[in-house]
Amino acid sequence: MDVVVVESPAKAKTINKYLGKNYRVLASFGHVRDLPAKDGSVRPDEDFAMSWSVDTASGKRLADIAKAVKDADGLILATDPDREGEAISWHVLEVLKQKRALKDKPVSRVVFNAITKASVLDAMANPRQIDAPLVDAYLARRALDYLVGFTLSPVLWRKLPGARSAGRVQSVALRLVCDRELEIERFIREEYWQIAAILNTPRNDSFEARLTAFAGKKLQKLDIANKAQADDIKAMLEGASFKALSVEAKPTKRNPGPPFTTSTLQQAASSGLGFSATRTMQVAQRLYEGMDIGGETA
Repeated sequence: MDVVVVESPAKAKTINKYLGKNYRVLASFGHVRDLPAKDGSVRPDEDFAMSWSVDTASGKRLADIAKAVKDADGLILATDPDREGEAISWHVLEVLKQKRALKDKPVSRVVFNAITKASVLDAMANPRQIDAPLVDAYLARRALDYLVGFTLSPVLWRKLPGARSAGRVQSVALRLVCDRELEIERFIREEYWQIAAILNTPRNDSFEARLTAFAGKKLQKLDIANKAQADDIKAMLEGASFKALSVEAKPTKRNPGPPFTTSTLQQAASSGLGFSATRTMQVAQRLYEGMDIGGETA
């Protein structure tokens, strides 16, 4: 029997059904280790050495995984295929090595993008090793999070009482927001007018047309600067007859939108459905883990 490790218990239950009795699928419940919030957790002078800690809940889950692995033939790490998933697999493997739970048992890494029986079985047939460069990318990201947040947050608390924290992403995003707000405050309002008319064809079809040229001159955005000018032009145009000088017909092609990223998914769900970011991610996670439909996951 092999032990398979995934992130969530819902995913573990579904995958266990696909793999059968020769496998035992356990959940890590997400990340199992993190940098403690104290000085020295990341040490740049020691080639960015990092010290990790395991909380009580994660410690119990890791103990359960270690116990299962000791009685198993091998270990299969099946966490998500992204950077964080690779990191979880690496953390689990490192802890099991420290616990001497593996001995000489084989360890493999499998990934799948959909929790269907076909995808899971195909992944199991194509194992690989942990992707070291992807783990390094995670370590760099986590070290930066710690160094920026741990260094800047105390300064922020001293300078701005009541502020929460600084961070690798949020501080830069705040700078962008502030810069944009300054641009808005410096913006000088300038009045301009546009003129449109509802025109009728000889067949009594109507359409809206916008005035783009007047008195032989192409109109720029700010050319009609006030209501008086707009009213003068309107008076000249009222009651006039117009004719079509040219008609151009050409095929148009509309491409579908690109696949959602996390941010565009949240934006679409918020504007279209009124979902909060948290609710959107909860629904996305449930869809990823699959919904049981007659014994198959869709």
